[in-house]
Amino acid sequence: MSLNKLIRTAASRLVPFAVRAPAGSRWCSHRHYISAFSAADNFRVKDLASPRSFPSVLHHYSTEISSDESLLKRVEYEIECANDSYSVAEDEEEVPEGFPFKIENRIGSEIVTLTREYQGETISVEVYMPSLVTGDEGDDDGAPNQSSIPLVVKTYKRSGPYLEFGCTAYPDEIVIDSLSVKDPENSEDQIAYEGPDFGDLDENLQKALHRYLEIRGIKASTTNFLHGYMINKDTIEYVEWLKKIQKFLRK
Repeated sequence: MSLNKLIRTAASRLVPFAVRAPAGSRWCSHRHYISAFSAADNFRVKDLASPRSFPSVLHHYSTEISSDESLLKRVEYEIECANDSYSVAEDEEEVPEGFPFKIENRIGSEIVTLTREYQGETISVEVYMPSLVTGDEGDDDGAPNQSSIPLVVKTYKRSGPYLEFGCTAYPDEIVIDSLSVKDPENSEDQIAYEGPDFGDLDENLQKALHRYLEIRGIKASTTNFLHGYMINKDTIEYVEWLKKIQKFLRK
């Protein structure tokens, strides 16, 4: 597994999503995550960094074995590294008590679907892989970025149009990026009006829409759990993807 992936998951286990650095400070650097991971799991830093130097070993082997065998060895090394480092990911994150959604997680899919019923409505949430920040990465203004999770929230009545929210969940807030009204009866070739930019709406209307989602379960306590859950899924999916390559090369 790449160094970046090792750091990502190690960081997620050591720094909960719900806890962010104090205002004005930056998240720990990659080096700090490596040190913490090494101390916690007796994992040598040189072993953690070894995938970076592994190509030089492959170069030595290249005169003795075929390129396919060389690739297979690399893939097997990645699988072993991932399994040793992320044994905690073998079990799904424990769903907290009172979590309002039913979780549908299919291996091989990049999304997890949440569903629930609320006062005659059906709430459906598509949760995508998290975008992680583990170092001194910042935006153009020098402000530190935050890890986030993309969400698509759909609220259905018994029939007719439904609402679709595009959201981004951060450690301490959920941002609504877009809102559109979808009509399943409209033909696909009809271009529907998607509404104005969410940020252009009246401020009180924006607050009311945030409250609308919060009441239906789209709040920080929900998305903070989902952050760890999706990191776990990312690890599992990565190993399964490597195993598919391994199976192909072994034929």
